[in-house]
Amino acid sequence: MSDLFAPHEPEQMAGKRPLADRLRPKTLAEVSGQPHLTGEDGVLSRMIAAGSLGSMIFWGPPGTGKTTVARLLSGEAGLAFEQISAIFSGVADLKKVFDAARQRRMAGRQTLLFVDEIHRFNRAQQDSFLPVMEDGTIILVGATTENPSFELNAALLSRARVLTFRPHDEESLGELLKRAEEAEQKPLPLDGEARASLLRMADGDGRAVLTLAEEVWRAARPDETFGQEDLFRIVQRRAPVYDKAQDGHYNLISALHKSVRGSDPDAALYYLCRMFDAGEDPLFLGRRLVRMAVEDIGLADPQALVICNAAKDAYDFLGSPEGELALAEACVYLATAPKSNAVYTAFKQATRAAKENGSLLPPKHILNAPTKLMKGEGYGSGYRYDHDEPDAFSGQDYFPEKMGRQTFYDPPERGFEREIRKRLDWWAKLRRERG
Repeated sequence: MSDLFAPHEPEQMAGKRPLADRLRPKTLAEVSGQPHLTGEDGVLSRMIAAGSLGSMIFWGPPGTGKTTVARLLSGEAGLAFEQISAIFSGVADLKKVFDAARQRRMAGRQTLLFVDEIHRFNRAQQDSFLPVMEDGTIILVGATTENPSFELNAALLSRARVLTFRPHDEESLGELLKRAEEAEQKPLPLDGEARASLLRMADGDGRAVLTLAEEVWRAARPDETFGQEDLFRIVQRRAPVYDKAQDGHYNLISALHKSVRGSDPDAALYYLCRMFDAGEDPLFLGRRLVRMAVEDIGLADPQALVICNAAKDAYDFLGSPEGELALAEACVYLATAPKSNAVYTAFKQATRAAKENGSLLPPKHILNAPTKLMKGEGYGSGYRYDHDEPDAFSGQDYFPEKMGRQTFYDPPERGFEREIRKRLDWWAKLRRERG
């Protein structure tokens, strides 16, 4: 199983193994990039010192050391280590692992079971871990790149502690490159700008930065040093870590939405372009921009929705890449528009009121009376036609009598809604005067 860190193999094999494999640490203290877990005061270091390990879920992106940390934990705690992958394992495989763990337990040794991609197991398979976790047959360490809150059963999560593995920052990636240079006994043939670009290309993945370094060493001739453009040509630029169906997708769309809401057009454009670059469906982005227009701008600028719909249609007409500029224009328009969630809030409040008072009839004076019987019951009686009233406003009450008047929409003093506020205040004044 590939991972950034794992125990060393015999030195005679070193020349045939990838650099990332050769540089895997031998102890928790040697693990880089996760000081909150493996540092002197890290969570896992404290567990080992206390001699007490519980079941855990390791949550984090690829190349952050989840597999290796699990191996090192088993070694430092004196536990038997078993590893399976949820992608390749089924119920029969789990039964064999559990039976073997029971045999070890009877012999006085506990098993640490590492399950890679644990979120791939279905609900029934996840439930099968519960009995062997509860009776101490195994200590479960599951690894996932997806949010455990969404992907794992509540029963499993209640019995395991979730520990977050962070992407490597540039400092820890730089430390890995220094280790690589020591192991290779030669400097990486990159100038300063190219070296910084290589760290950014790794996107927080320790294994990736070492793989990229290997590609550079393979391509370099003696005494050759590469600049940034040379680096891009050699490694063909590593694709962004982004899965359109998983966390990367939701993280970036969330960042885009919040940048628009926060009136930061530069940040909004940055996240929009990252999603374009990662291969996101532009029409999905067009739909999200339409949603932002109605949720965060609303009637503060009624043109926002018009422009976003026009941008979506323009992309549909022009295609990629020409149509992407229309979506970028809409994105900047939204970010620079006055903000209001007054309609959004009013809609939620009115929906709640509708559910709570869904059986109440409207007042009879605003109901039509197409039959004599209904006229006799008072339907339509007393209704005043607003267009015949002064200022085209009658001031009648339209809510069910048992509810009384309600206020859901409260426009702020921003953008076009400042004008709407003036109208509402004027109508409220007339309503009070006319009873």
